[in-house]
Amino acid sequence: MIALVRAVAASLGRCELSFVDRVPIDVPRAQAQHTAYADVLQSLGCEIQWLARLPEQPDGVFVEDTAVVVPELAVITRPGAASRRGEVDSVAQVLARHMVVHRVRAPATLEGGDVLRIGRTLFVGASARSNAQGVAQLGEALAPFGYSVRALPMRDCLHLKSAVTFIPPDMALVNPAWVDPASLGLSRIVTVDPEEPFGANTLTLAGVTLVSTAYPRTRERLESQGVTTRSLDVGELHKAEAALTCLSVILGE
Repeated sequence: MIALVRAVAASLGRCELSFVDRVPIDVPRAQAQHTAYADVLQSLGCEIQWLARLPEQPDGVFVEDTAVVVPELAVITRPGAASRRGEVDSVAQVLARHMVVHRVRAPATLEGGDVLRIGRTLFVGASARSNAQGVAQLGEALAPFGYSVRALPMRDCLHLKSAVTFIPPDMALVNPAWVDPASLGLSRIVTVDPEEPFGANTLTLAGVTLVSTAYPRTRERLESQGVTTRSLDVGELHKAEAALTCLSVILGE
């Protein structure tokens, strides 16, 4: 596996926010937490590839939003937040070294944090960042490879992966207040602890599910279902409305 990551910019405090209040971010601490995140990915078998620094892009560390990757193709997105569109080209250039790339075009918008892949189906959250044209263009790009793309209603959060993540081979961790678990078509559903509404965002690699240290009760729920977990502190990045999946693009998963 290869993990594409980008260093935290000193400008992180100017990041886009939608569903959380702006509070001061300790940028050096955020940088240390991000470095620890990359170290964990490496320990789980990822080769870390660092993308070019973008000091004037506060959200540049959240690389997941710039691409949707399946084994056959990388779809380069067009972020719904116009301020983030300057992040895309550097990711596209690196992905082009590994696979064929396809670009989403205006007026479509699409952010990778809204895209949840379960087998050959990709669910796209109907958020403020990904529109119907983005869903359609993603579907057109992936249809030749046998994938289906479906828009999924959601509410009260930034991205679909704020509300649900997939834990292979057959489980989803869901905040049912933000997305309907029945819409996923899975028999194994774990819901977040009600006191941890943002706890649904996890990242599973090599059979280990990473969970933020901010959500210990949700982690306990996963472990009670036989999920192997590992906790990771990304608390300063949470202040930027971030979570575990958004900090990397994983190839060869």
